[in-house]
Amino acid sequence: MPDKADKLVCVGAVAGAFGVRGEARIKSFCAEPEAIAGYGPLTTEDGTRQFTLSITRPVKGGFAARIEGVASREEAEALKGTRLYARRDKLPALAEDEFYHADLIGLTVVDTGGAEIGRVRAIHDHGAGDMLEVTGPGGAMVLIPFTGAAVPRVDIAAGRIVADPPEGTLDLKQDREEPDP
Repeated sequence: MPDKADKLVCVGAVAGAFGVRGEARIKSFCAEPEAIAGYGPLTTEDGTRQFTLSITRPVKGGFAARIEGVASREEAEALKGTRLYARRDKLPALAEDEFYHADLIGLTVVDTGGAEIGRVRAIHDHGAGDMLEVTGPGGAMVLIPFTGAAVPRVDIAAGRIVADPPEGTLDLKQDREEPDP
C-alpha cells in the first residue's frame, strides 16, 4: 500500500472556460468548496501537470478561477474535464470516524467472521448516504451501506474493513456468481 502522504485525492475538476479572459470554471469536491485553492499545487492523476488556482468568484455550479499559465478562453476550455488532485497530506485531518473516499478504495472487506467479501472498488452517494461498492471473487459486485451498523470497523492501517451487511445482501451476490442451470 502506498504511503498515505503520497496518495492523491481528487478534489475537483475543470468544468470549462468562464468568460473570455482565461478564467476556468472549477467544480470543487471539497467539504468546504472554496478550500480547493489552498491544497495546491494541484495535479493530474498521473502527476504530469500541475495547476495553481486563484479563486476569483463563485459561479453557478462552482467557482471561476485563474489557473497559473492559462491566459485565454481557449486554453481554459482545453482543460475541460481535467480532474484535479491534491496530495493526501495537504488535506485537513478528519475525525476518528470520518474517512476520505480515497483512503477506502482498495481496502479488503471481510464479514464479522473474517471471511473475505471482496475489495472496495468505489463509494457512491445517491442522497441517502454512502454505499461501498465491493467487488468480490469472479467480479461479483455488492453494495454495502456505509453506516455504523453495516460497517462496524474500518482499519485503514491494516488495510481492511469489517462489514456486517443487511440480511440478504450477500445472498444476492451468491446468486449472481452461480451459473444458471
